[in-house]
Amino acid sequence: MIRTLLLFLLSTSFIYAQELTSIVRGSVKDADSGLPLAQATVQLDGKGGITDESGAFRFEGVEVGRHVLTVSYVGYQTLVISEILLESGKENVQEVRLGASGRQLQEATVSGSRPPAFNSVQAITAEQTLRYAATYLDPARVATSFAGVAAANDQANGLVIRGNSPNSMQWRLEGVEIVNPNHLSNAGTFSDRPTSAGGGVNILSTQLLATSYFLNGAFPAQYGNAISGVMDMRLRKGNDERHEFTAQAGLIGLDVAAEGPFSKKSRASYLANYRYSFTGLLGSMGVNFGGEDIRFQDLSFNLHFPMKKGGKITVFGLGGISSNTFKAEPDSTKWEFYKDSHNIIYKNKMGAAGVTHALPIGGRAVLNTAFVMSGLQTSRAFYKGDTNVPEYSYPIEDDSLNKVKINGNMVLNYRFTGGGKLKVGGYFTFQYDRLAPLYNYEEIKSKLFQPFAEWTLPIAPGVVGELGLNATISKVDLWRAQTHRTLEPRAALRWQLAENQKLSFSYGLHSQLPLTQLYAASYSTTRFSGNPNLRPAKAHHFVVSYQRNFRRNNSLKIEAYWQEHFDVPANSSGFSALNLIETRVGEGLGSNGKGRNYGLEATYQKLLSQDFYMMASGSLYSATYVMNGEREKGRFDGGHTFSFTGGKEFKSGSRLWGINTKILWLGGFRETPIDLDASKTSQQTMYQSGDPFASKLKDYFRPDLRIYLKKSRTSYSTTLALDLQNVSGTRNEAFSYYDAYQQKIVRQKQLGLIPVLSYRWEF
Repeated sequence: MIRTLLLFLLSTSFIYAQELTSIVRGSVKDADSGLPLAQATVQLDGKGGITDESGAFRFEGVEVGRHVLTVSYVGYQTLVISEILLESGKENVQEVRLGASGRQLQEATVSGSRPPAFNSVQAITAEQTLRYAATYLDPARVATSFAGVAAANDQANGLVIRGNSPNSMQWRLEGVEIVNPNHLSNAGTFSDRPTSAGGGVNILSTQLLATSYFLNGAFPAQYGNAISGVMDMRLRKGNDERHEFTAQAGLIGLDVAAEGPFSKKSRASYLANYRYSFTGLLGSMGVNFGGEDIRFQDLSFNLHFPMKKGGKITVFGLGGISSNTFKAEPDSTKWEFYKDSHNIIYKNKMGAAGVTHALPIGGRAVLNTAFVMSGLQTSRAFYKGDTNVPEYSYPIEDDSLNKVKINGNMVLNYRFTGGGKLKVGGYFTFQYDRLAPLYNYEEIKSKLFQPFAEWTLPIAPGVVGELGLNATISKVDLWRAQTHRTLEPRAALRWQLAENQKLSFSYGLHSQLPLTQLYAASYSTTRFSGNPNLRPAKAHHFVVSYQRNFRRNNSLKIEAYWQEHFDVPANSSGFSALNLIETRVGEGLGSNGKGRNYGLEATYQKLLSQDFYMMASGSLYSATYVMNGEREKGRFDGGHTFSFTGGKEFKSGSRLWGINTKILWLGGFRETPIDLDASKTSQQTMYQSGDPFASKLKDYFRPDLRIYLKKSRTSYSTTLALDLQNVSGTRNEAFSYYDAYQQKIVRQKQLGLIPVLSYRWEF
């Protein structure tokens, strides 16, 4: 008996002492043509191999944990991909894209592809989104760790980029502009009305995301119809060799993802994810948060079909619905605020579907084509909560918006023998908007055509230039509206000072169509109303950047920028679209507004190595606009941003502990002082005239914390995590408003401590 027990304990110890392993594999292709690179050198933690004729590589029996992948090929830039996490039960598949190069900056990267711009660009990986503190699995919240980027409100992911309005940001999916891809787009706003580029949480689950790129200034010629920034989201393909699954439960929601090959004989693959909000489950049981019933759910998928000679077709889609219902407190003795006596119902629906096609032409070119349709429907109803009449009988305010975008593009990439590259193509966008009866125009159609060309060429040893031109042709289908044409030159220059240093300069003229609500804004009952002939808003962007890499994956980047805005929708009473968040506007406007943003940014980053990572970034900036010939501070002129993001991992056998933190210290935004007497008379918030944004909110401070425990088993891995947003419980200021019930001005606070517990299972 004793021998049997000893044998059992010995065998059990042997099993747990076994090294848990998995597979790291992928492919190496030319970044310009998409063709495979055979015989490329691939090293994993210094142990090497080469790619086969299809550009594929494979490392089997790799110990689970952190690894570094180095890929090189004669005549191409060497990529050192750090922050690779290999977990049991999951293969790690890398899609590496090498760019032809001469002398290049040698640096460790977090992604396997070439950045789309010389300056003002950051890669966001799915692994970072899962590791950083309080991201809610949302790439836009990861971006708040970057220099010059701030969230407009704790409850939402709308981004203030270099002092610009969140409305001037663009969301892209697979390289194509789409409508706002967020649940609860009214989250955190002071009127409960929706924003055009933000929301409570991204509809597209992180389970589907490959490396995304965040651009925040002087974009290359392929990016149009954006002023402040672009979130360019890319989808990863599903595992084409084996079926894999992920399940996650947490306060954000219940996630279930599946991926794998369609058949053993095909390299075609699928990837799908469904998510249902945890708050929705609680709402079904009668539990709400602060009187609000918050629900959302979404479904997304990506189908990948490889073709002969390196081509591919992808079919993808996503859709989500969300709602936020606030019911009036029936007992009037418990009312504290004006809102308590009203019912507010907000609903949000969004969907997108598309197809892409990549066709290699010869050995130096590839033709990429994409077609995407996306739609958005929001509604907000504000009712008086009267217990003596049927519920929701008397609507006081009724806002709704239906938006459809149909986008197509065709882009040809060609690489010359001497190392130069040409990218030429065009984007076509048709947009349909249907507004609530608050506007004279209920239906507005618009067309936007953006042909472009971009030429990258080596000028001298260590010097690379880029010249581009984007032509914007736009037309709004309204009476008296004209066709607007703009030529937007783009240029960039990169000078390799040494192997570990580079100096870059970028310039671009950028434009963006005004929000549809600005075209339709009504300002007169006796004559023609609306602003049908608004021109696209424009801005000159100048960026100078210096970057130096140090040993052990450390780097320092300093950027100075200048943005000169003109043709901005504005009027003489002080309104400027540069200060707009929500989309309800009722004033006459012209394209005569001006503004100026400038600043200095610095980022010191250590990628995850030796079980530690950090990013310290900050900026000093100014954001002003012109009112009646005088330059004034804008709403988003906070003056400074600072963020620290870092973490440490501890490995113990098959367990991996991680502790991560993010600290934000931002200059407070500005708001217009409220006229108390006028507000009491009208029983609604009335602002003082002639002195917009004279009041400054207090500085914003928020520390976040994430603690996780990863466990690896023979065929699966688990992650138990606790996120604490605003772990200090700091009561940051959000905005002020006049409360008709209290008969006074109330300063609304942002979110306090928000704990999010989650459990993730991958197999």
